[in-house]
Amino acid sequence: MAPPNPEEPSAKRPASPSAGSRASHNSSPSKRARGSSVGSLGYGDHHGGGAEALRLAGPDNKTKQYDDGVLRKRTQVETDVLAREKAAHELADALPKEISTIPTIDLFLPEALKDAVFVGHLVTDLDSVGGAIGAAALYNGKAALASDINSETAFALEEWGVAKPPTIEEVLKENPDAKICLVDHQQTSQMNPAINPDNVVGVIDHHALQSKTIVTDRPIYIDIRPWGSMSTIISHTFLTHHKRPSVGVAGMLLCAILSDTLNLQGPTTTEWDRLMVATLSEIAAVDDIQFLASQQFKAKSKELAGLSAHGLVNGDQKCFSFATETFTGDVGFAVVETTDDAVIIDRLDELLPEIVACKMEKNLSALFLAVVNIVELKGTLLLCGPSELSLAKAAFPGCEVNDANTMMDLGSRVSRKKDYIPEITKAIKAGWKKPLKRGVSVVDMMEALGKLEVDPTDYQRITRRGSVLAVKVGQRFTVDDD
Repeated sequence: MAPPNPEEPSAKRPASPSAGSRASHNSSPSKRARGSSVGSLGYGDHHGGGAEALRLAGPDNKTKQYDDGVLRKRTQVETDVLAREKAAHELADALPKEISTIPTIDLFLPEALKDAVFVGHLVTDLDSVGGAIGAAALYNGKAALASDINSETAFALEEWGVAKPPTIEEVLKENPDAKICLVDHQQTSQMNPAINPDNVVGVIDHHALQSKTIVTDRPIYIDIRPWGSMSTIISHTFLTHHKRPSVGVAGMLLCAILSDTLNLQGPTTTEWDRLMVATLSEIAAVDDIQFLASQQFKAKSKELAGLSAHGLVNGDQKCFSFATETFTGDVGFAVVETTDDAVIIDRLDELLPEIVACKMEKNLSALFLAVVNIVELKGTLLLCGPSELSLAKAAFPGCEVNDANTMMDLGSRVSRKKDYIPEITKAIKAGWKKPLKRGVSVVDMMEALGKLEVDPTDYQRITRRGSVLAVKVGQRFTVDDD
C-alpha cells in the first residue's frame, strides 16, 4: 500500500480574524496547542494540526501574521500537515467512532503479541516510550520502561495525561515469564539486561540490522520499516487494522514522531511520517502543531544544557562493531540534540576528556560525539583523539576541522542513522585503519580515570571526579594529526 499523494489544503478554512481577535499567547501550553472544538469522532476542524497556521494566515497564505503585525513564514511541519489535511481528515473520519476494539478486527492481529509487554531500548527516548504505549494499546498488551525517562518524554506524558509506564524490572518481578516485544531496537547491546532473550516474541523497529541483532531459537513477529520513527509504524498499523487510538495514545505517538524526525525536517523523514503526523493531529485535536513541537523540543534541550559531561556523552550513545581486513573493533557514536549547540560546544574542554574516559572504560576503538542543532539543522562532530580525527576525515572528506583538531563542521548532516553511521561504515569497509599515534596514554588507566559520583538530590546528574584526563584551567585540549 503506497502512501496517498499529498493533498492540496481543502477549501474549508477558519474565518480570517482581525488583528484584535487573534489569540493571546498567554494561555497554557495545552490550550495553545490543542483545540477545544472536538466533534463526535474526537476531532473538529483541526486541519491536520494546521488550524492555527490558517487562522493567523498572512496576505500571501504562506505566512503567519501575529497581532503585532509581524509576519513569519510557515515552518516545514506546518506546510507538511496542511498539504495533507484532506487525506488526514478522511483517514481519521474512516475510523470507528468508538475507541474500543471491534471483535472481528482481532482476527488480523498477531497472536504472539497479545498480552505481550512492549519495551524500548536502554537510555530510553520518546519514540521508545510513545511507541511502547501505542503498541500496548494496539495489541492489548502492556508498556514498560527500559530505563528512566528524559525531560522530553516527561513533557509528552504530562501534556497528554498519560500515566508513566512501570519499569521492565517491576513488570518481570510480577510475571518473570512475560512475553516481550522489543520496540525501537533489536540489538542485544541496547536491551535491558533483565529481559530474557528466550521470552522475546516480537520486534517492531525502524533501524538497520547492525551488529549484535537479537538471535532467537524460533520464529518471532518482525515489523521493521525504513521510516523516520517507530511510532509511525504503530500509527499506520492502527489505521490498517481500523482501530482508533485514544486521544492520549494518539498524542504520545504524535510527539514521538515529531521527536525522531526533528519536526519532520530530518533526513530520515518519509511521506508516511508526514501523513501520520497530520492524521494523529486530527485524532488528538491539535490545532497548532508548531507550538506543540517547539514546547516539546524546549523541554528536551533544557535537560541537555544542565547535564554533566558524563550524562551528555552517555545519554544517547550507540556502539557499532566492525570486522574488515584492515580494522576490527567497536566504534561508539553519541548524539546530543539541542536548540542551542553553543551551550554544549562551550563545554568542549570538559566533554573531550570525558569522551576519552568513556572510550577507555568501554574498550572502544573510537568514540564520537555529534552535537546537532535541531533548529538550524547543522551538526558538529567532537574529536577526542587521532583515531577519531583520522576516521572522521575518511568518512566526511572536505569537512572543515578546527585548529586544535577537536571539532569538525558536518554542515547539514544531522542524522546518526542516515548521515553518520553509513559514511563511517563506508570508510571502514574501504580500508580505513587506525593510525599509529595513540593519543592519550596513561599507566593503570582505570584508576586514573577517576570515579563517577552521583548527586544525591538528582540521580540523573553524574560527575567524574579525580580524572587525570581533566583539562586544567588555562589549558586547551588538542589532538595530534598524522
